[in-house]
Amino acid sequence: MAADALLTNTESPIDRRFLGIQRVRVLRTSVWLPRPIDGVFAFFADAFNLNELTPPWLHFKISTPAPIDMRVGARIDYSIRLKLLPMRWRTEITAYEPPYRFVDEQRKGPYALWHHEHIFRAERGGTTVLDTVYYALPFNTTALAGLVHRMMVRPNLDRIFAYRREQMQRLLVPT
Repeated sequence: MAADALLTNTESPIDRRFLGIQRVRVLRTSVWLPRPIDGVFAFFADAFNLNELTPPWLHFKISTPAPIDMRVGARIDYSIRLKLLPMRWRTEITAYEPPYRFVDEQRKGPYALWHHEHIFRAERGGTTVLDTVYYALPFNTTALAGLVHRMMVRPNLDRIFAYRREQMQRLLVPT
């Protein structure tokens, strides 16, 4: 399940500090896994498992030394490469509520806004993992932003999160 929406400042359910950012977009995905919530959350609590959830074509590499103590205030530095364009990225954990929820926010990177909420719900004898990402491009107010979003950004995000769902099912579903 993926949905895209443009939010105006008054419709935005995210924190007031983001209200000045125009054209916040939303990506929502979910997957149900036949595993207990504690085990699923523990997988996500190890930041290095992000390597397993990120498509190889992004050339993802965490540069923060191990171990990473997942908690509010933890910062994780990594790099990705999209086609020939290398990017450095830093996220900070801004909410950490095991085994139900955590939020990472971009502090340095390609977006004007990246706010990624991970929610874990014990349901039907397993766990539903919900991802909600609020994001905005750095050149949001230009006419070019909509075109770049439709042609490049959103299709890439959809591919990344489809890969992520497939990997969760591959890695977290008992055989």
